[in-house]
Amino acid sequence: MKYAFICLITILACNSAPKKNQDNNHTGAHTPAENLKIVTGANQTEAYLKLLEGKKVGVVANQTSVIFKNASQDSYTHIVDSLIAMNVNVTTVFAPEHGFRGTADAGEYIEDGVDDKTGLPVFSLYGKNRKAPPEFLKNVDVMLFDVQDVGVRFYTYISTLHYVMEIAAELNVPVIVLDRPNPNGHYIDGPVLESDVKSFVGMHPVPIVYGMTIGEYGKMINGEKWLENGIECDLTVVPLKNYTYASEYDLPILPSPNLPNAKSINLYPSVCFFEGTTVSCGRGTEMQFQIFGAPYLPKEQFNFSFTPQPNFGAKTPKHQGELCYGKDLREVERLNEIRLDWLIQAYNGAPDKKTFFNDFFKKLAGTTKLQTQIAQGMSIDEIKKTWQSGLESFKETRAKYVLYD
Repeated sequence: MKYAFICLITILACNSAPKKNQDNNHTGAHTPAENLKIVTGANQTEAYLKLLEGKKVGVVANQTSVIFKNASQDSYTHIVDSLIAMNVNVTTVFAPEHGFRGTADAGEYIEDGVDDKTGLPVFSLYGKNRKAPPEFLKNVDVMLFDVQDVGVRFYTYISTLHYVMEIAAELNVPVIVLDRPNPNGHYIDGPVLESDVKSFVGMHPVPIVYGMTIGEYGKMINGEKWLENGIECDLTVVPLKNYTYASEYDLPILPSPNLPNAKSINLYPSVCFFEGTTVSCGRGTEMQFQIFGAPYLPKEQFNFSFTPQPNFGAKTPKHQGELCYGKDLREVERLNEIRLDWLIQAYNGAPDKKTFFNDFFKKLAGTTKLQTQIAQGMSIDEIKKTWQSGLESFKETRAKYVLYD
């Protein structure tokens, strides 16, 4: 162990790191000093290295899985590289949606492969397998899960966590989750998932914005017996230090290619509804999830325009090459609730309302009701009242698993 910590010090002193993401549209967030107060689970090596000694370790990771080297969090090393340098026997890497290095489009099929840097096998959990088959874990004694989440039900990393816990429980393999902050942890809102629209973008009876870190969420999966046949995983969560739900935390690394800054992450729970419609949410621009529009929306009402083109993270964006009329949301104040007004405005402006929604919308919403409520002209207040009993019930469930104030 003493040698391991010497190696860690060497890593922190010597390794170079990618450039920190800059948020050009940031409004009202913390200073770098506030980031210093929050210590991620990955950075607390003293809490988990002892659990890895003498073990063959599988790591679920992507580009956000890092150990920070300084207080400003603009320099870091990937956790897989760090563990190998500390003589931890990492045998296998597992990649969620967007891949191990985080470069794939949303929904893009991820192939198994080999990591060029380490030579380790990389098994995809977003390709032909969402749940790892037993043979993927044949060389694994313990699973380490370290992925930055954004606290939204249809963001698929929590579904990947579910399946990792499930296969690990079936094979009696312990799971260690290194906790990270939830940038949308300051509120809870949205309809609670209905079982008949369960999918990989919504597996559990939780609202769209659920106000928990990924470590807390893992505890809830276990405690509510959501794993198949009610089995429980041998789960250890390495909690954050100095974190509260009121903490404003800008993610130093993009959690996925189309969430480029703090504004997009904050708007994501509201703007992602457009993924289940004929309206673009900005893929194919550099303003993803900060704008919306479509060629058919009336430009008198929707006076912001953009033209989606293929780019990093969007090889074939919706309405590619077409001039879209919509709204620019980059100056909207930080949200503390889900906004439905933009979705309703776009629906009302659509000339063909029968084709406005697609089958994916119900999966995103987690309910069969929202599409009907909008079509019937219900007000936002009327719609949100139908969420309240589910939200109150969920908050009671959530309270059993929270680790932070």
